[in-house]
Amino acid sequence: MKKLFTLVLMTLALTANAQEEKKTTTIELPQWVKDIKFSGYGIFQYQAQNPDNKSENAFNLRLLRLILDGKISNVAWRVQLQGSSNSGPGNPTVMLVDLFAEWQKYNFFRVKVGQFKRAFTFENPTHPITQGWYSYANVINSLSGLGDRSGEKASGGRDIGIQIQGDFLKNASGRNLFHYQVGVYNGEGINQKDLDNKKDIIGGLWFMPISGVRIGAFGWTGTRANMTYTDDNGTQQSISMRKNRYALSAEYDKDDWTFRAEYLHSQGWGAKKVDSREIDFSKGDKADGFYVSGLVPVIKSKLKAKARYQVYRPQKEWGTSKTMYEIGAIYNFTPKMQVNLEYARVNDRSLAKHDYNFFDAEFSIKF
Repeated sequence: MKKLFTLVLMTLALTANAQEEKKTTTIELPQWVKDIKFSGYGIFQYQAQNPDNKSENAFNLRLLRLILDGKISNVAWRVQLQGSSNSGPGNPTVMLVDLFAEWQKYNFFRVKVGQFKRAFTFENPTHPITQGWYSYANVINSLSGLGDRSGEKASGGRDIGIQIQGDFLKNASGRNLFHYQVGVYNGEGINQKDLDNKKDIIGGLWFMPISGVRIGAFGWTGTRANMTYTDDNGTQQSISMRKNRYALSAEYDKDDWTFRAEYLHSQGWGAKKVDSREIDFSKGDKADGFYVSGLVPVIKSKLKAKARYQVYRPQKEWGTSKTMYEIGAIYNFTPKMQVNLEYARVNDRSLAKHDYNFFDAEFSIKF
């Protein structure tokens, strides 16, 4: 019995020792590591249309995004990678779209550095899923750097630079009435260095008179480097092409109701195509467009009806306009799983047969 008792005591002592050793080797992760969040989303798309009586339909992997967010003291940061088929079928692209840090100690003065969304328009920074349509409005795509008129490679409306922003002037209830943001960028889009040492300057100011309402204006001046053309003597010339743009915006977004309207104007020659540095003078040096859209809840947090009217004029002439009349619905199976359907009647003056039909269906998932 004495031997058994001695054995039990030795066993307990060894167990306690082992536990103590285990405690001393436990590594406590720093808070900034614990704060790192991994998320992402994917969008699967089907489209059908019949421009010029030519039927087209295709499945498409519109987007895959992988995101890391974190915070170290007063500095928030983000890294975001994108995979998509925007180079065409069989030519997928993988790219870094966001890499930035923002000092957020003061709500009225925050500083962001890195690669991120340009400070231009309300729609540009809107999440592709919550935005609610098959794509951003044509004028946003063409004049905000998503597939830019200037020939810039599709960049998701982003550039590399530094931006200050903030909210100020609180009302009696403590809600800020104004927001400002001003940024200085390379002017070449994502993952591109400045090629002419001339920076783009973009700024916006908006007023928020009541909860859910924003009324704003934006300005953009800058250049795109190494734009080429052939002069009257047949010699190829290279210039830094001016970009001067402005936007007027209004939005109501509250309790599942979203209404937004924006007008954009651009002065500066257009390129022959996206991802090109060859100027096409036949396009003129002005372009503009607008859209009006609405998302209305039918079943709260479940089903929405939607409508959008949009016009883009690549030469600021009605003879070059593309107009879309769109209707559709959004259904949420869960907060992270959504189906988006829409039909559009398109009037494109650049085609021999102006009018045609367009249909889009998307399934998206967040994780």
